[in-house]
Amino acid sequence: MAIFKIVEHQLVLMKMRKQIFILSTFILLMGILSCGEKAPEKKTESTTNPVSTNATGEDNYKKFCVACHGADGDMGMAGAKSLPKSALSQQEREDIISNGKGTMPGFNQKLDPEAIKKVAEYTLTLK
Repeated sequence: MAIFKIVEHQLVLMKMRKQIFILSTFILLMGILSCGEKAPEKKTESTTNPVSTNATGEDNYKKFCVACHGADGDMGMAGAKSLPKSALSQQEREDIISNGKGTMPGFNQKLDPEAIKKVAEYTLTLK
């Protein structure tokens, strides 16, 4: 009788571990996918008029980029490229920040060209 209880207990533990694994995997995948998805645009002033250039490149990087690229530029969430290892030029970086590439959305509706330039310059310091 005791052996059956032990076996039954082991089966319950295995089932719980499987459920925890499935739930953890789902949460991780949702976090990864949320970095690459483009949120639906609302017709607001912020999407029709890009933000001002008063913020520094670092400020805008922290606001818009750090979730996927990380503070040091090499987090790699949702396929984000490593900025310290990148050989892209200043202009190439500006183009990607403005128009997006792959799963990365473009920020030309949120940042004006001067702000995009400042972000690209900041990413060059992440070497």
